[in-house]
Amino acid sequence: MTPQADFLAKLTTADEAIACVGSGMNVAMGMAIAEPPALLEALANKVETSGLNNLRLWYFHSLGAAEKTVLRRELLHRIRPHCMFLSSNERALIKGDPSLDPYWPIAFVPVAFSGSPQLLSERVDLDVCVTTVSPMDRHGYFTFGTSNDYTSTAARSARRLIVEVNPAMPRVFGDSLLHVSEVDAIVEHSAPLPEVLSGTPSAEEQAIARIIATMIDDGSCLQMGIGTLPAAVCALLEDRKNLGIHTELLTPALVRLIQCGAVTNKEKETYPWRSVFTFAMGDAAFYDFLDDNPGFHSLPVHIVNNPQHISKNDNVVSVNGTLQIDLGGACNSESLMGRQYSGSGGQLDFVRGATASKGGKSIIACPSTARDGAVSRIVTTLDGPVTTPRNDTQIVVTEFGWSDLRGKSMNERADALIALAHPKFRDELANGLR
Repeated sequence: MTPQADFLAKLTTADEAIACVGSGMNVAMGMAIAEPPALLEALANKVETSGLNNLRLWYFHSLGAAEKTVLRRELLHRIRPHCMFLSSNERALIKGDPSLDPYWPIAFVPVAFSGSPQLLSERVDLDVCVTTVSPMDRHGYFTFGTSNDYTSTAARSARRLIVEVNPAMPRVFGDSLLHVSEVDAIVEHSAPLPEVLSGTPSAEEQAIARIIATMIDDGSCLQMGIGTLPAAVCALLEDRKNLGIHTELLTPALVRLIQCGAVTNKEKETYPWRSVFTFAMGDAAFYDFLDDNPGFHSLPVHIVNNPQHISKNDNVVSVNGTLQIDLGGACNSESLMGRQYSGSGGQLDFVRGATASKGGKSIIACPSTARDGAVSRIVTTLDGPVTTPRNDTQIVVTEFGWSDLRGKSMNERADALIALAHPKFRDELANGLR
């Protein structure tokens, strides 16, 4: 059978494709831009109109398609979202009294992003995987497009793989190919991809970005986290030469560094001349630049985020945010006021990878305060889990400066971090040590 004949034999409607989903099943969905809107709508409709229940949905980072379908509150007595990284959708759903159940109706699953492929392939008995892919070429290959991450592993671990082919999904180079023979059902659905923009950095974030930019030299290999601060840092690097990219998340801010010539990837040890990533989010122009561009190399997250693999490149600079830092340097980057806010993601992977890199710098950055200056982010005791242990924290930056904690004693760390706190909290923090 030719690939084209195989495609037509497997082509069906979203409702027919989802008919295989039954009660008690484990279903993995593509994350972020790869959420398949037509398939998720069909799945939500089936839950709503049938007796289907106890459906376990596994995923990272949901966006609008999931919010409007499988994450509708009225369906969550029959769909149990097993979320490994909360977005605004899940944060809205778990509002309420944390003394009753701080996660209901979300089943939050703590796991490093790099560990999610192994979790889904070895610990979860996946029945179905649904995801959006780019159109098939004449040889029978789709690509996973913006979302290689855990999706490429889950797709091949599930008993049944259903893909939603969207002509707007960019065709991506790297280890991103999926042959039509691996697919059980195909649905075609044309829709614009979700656009995710970084927003405007605060004055404090702009000050932090200026400090961080001074630490990034020509030839550095960049990993930038999500949010306005990493974007602000990138905006200050356009005069650099021969930067490289090895990052979990590919963003428009990083692409602009490619377009202006600051990024060449020529000095990287792994995948030279190519920008490595595992998932991507941006705007329409960003997706167009990514499409069919051999300068990008997509890989599964257990490879991209492997600290040993990261550290093969020299001069890795990892920039990530946090919510709280205690006076020993431990970071809580995922919990606010007793509530799960996001997840551990890949922060610790890149902290360790950058630190192990020859000439590398792991940078944890945050404004010194939260809630319009009412709360210090530098604290004596964390309010939530330790995302990055004090043993691993290297450089900390706030708008008041920076400090490299490596080799410092606990007292020296406390002194250094108090100096990075907002002045109105410094005496209180110092008194908390006595």
